[in-house]
Amino acid sequence: MLDIALIRRDPDRVRDSARRRGQDPAFVDRVLELDAAYRRALTAAEALKAEKNGLTGAISRAADRAAAARELRPRIAALDARIDEAVGEPPAIEAQMNAILSDVPNVLDAGVPTGSSSDDNVVARAWGEPRAFDFAPKPHWELGEALGIIDFERAVKLSGARFSILKGAGARLQRALAHFFLDRAARNGYAELAVPYLVSGGTMWSTGQLSKFADAMFADPSVDLFLIPTAEVPLTAYHRDEILDGDVLPLQYCAHTACFRKEAGAAGKDTRGLIRQHQFEKVELVWLTTAERSFDDLDRLTGHAEGLLRELGLPHRTMLLCSGDVGFNAAKTFDLEVWLPSDGGGYREISSCSNCTDFQARRSSIRFRREAKAKPELVHTLNGSGLAVGRTLLAVLENYQRADGGIDIPDALIPFTGFGRIGADGLALTS
Repeated sequence: MLDIALIRRDPDRVRDSARRRGQDPAFVDRVLELDAAYRRALTAAEALKAEKNGLTGAISRAADRAAAARELRPRIAALDARIDEAVGEPPAIEAQMNAILSDVPNVLDAGVPTGSSSDDNVVARAWGEPRAFDFAPKPHWELGEALGIIDFERAVKLSGARFSILKGAGARLQRALAHFFLDRAARNGYAELAVPYLVSGGTMWSTGQLSKFADAMFADPSVDLFLIPTAEVPLTAYHRDEILDGDVLPLQYCAHTACFRKEAGAAGKDTRGLIRQHQFEKVELVWLTTAERSFDDLDRLTGHAEGLLRELGLPHRTMLLCSGDVGFNAAKTFDLEVWLPSDGGGYREISSCSNCTDFQARRSSIRFRREAKAKPELVHTLNGSGLAVGRTLLAVLENYQRADGGIDIPDALIPFTGFGRIGADGLALTS
């Protein structure tokens, strides 16, 4: 949620950010009107309380208190009624203001390029050369089904479209990738958490998932529980409603979880394969840090995700997202896109790394003190995929496929798989 003090102090910056996101900035004027009304209402309520206190004091100071009470108590009673009405006005106005602000995205960082769609994203850097095949490469869904390591048909029988079952070497490869990602996260200073897959509506709201994205979530409203769309939610909210000691910052957390999304806005997109599933696995990286270092920490987090792709030998590029493509919570985002030879070759997103500044922390009330008696400040929150397991698995299958239909395993992954190749018959082979 945006800081009302920022809107008061620099409304033009907020308007400009909204315009660059392709949104109507009229909400700024409405919020400022409500803010002025809120402060007037507070002042009016305090004036009535002061008037009552003055009358009460006059009674206590009077020579004839009984006579003063008979004269002034009717006025005090009338003031009480007005005070009861007046004190209810600021919260009502504040609720209107917060309802507007709840649906307003974060203010963009000045370094975010202006654009309307992913076509306007900017290549920040690239690594690796796409492989030149001496045979016609196959897409991962054909490879997986031919090897017998991915079963889409039975997954549809069990659950419907956008589900898959990994078998044998495929399931082992998925587990190895998650283990590899967590091992590298530990090396980079992340503390691993095993978190719930079900969280409350309050937790979802506090991390910016509600109400904007309610239709994208799987939920049971009868018990106020949502299946997490990403481990970002429980990891970010882990310190909700806490004041931290500044000496512990930055905090780095990671978690390997299943993620659940309706993909309601993806009708007709990526209907084949593992790209866009209702259930998928991901290792998430989250930072809680300070304002002055959060953008440097975003570069560090992004570098951790890039390092995984480099170790796996997967060509990729890092995209700085334009204003129209940055997500609701984020002020700045880098997407990592891995090269895939299928469909003529191209890059597909495999990680998204964002600085959410104090946007989520304000909703979650996550603060810190630089010193014992210092005023609490909001932390800055960062998050990124390190990495999406299913998309990395398909990238390995497609980039490391052999002419005979088998798959070579990247060297860095062999200690985690226990095998170096998937044979053309789908069996895991040590050599």
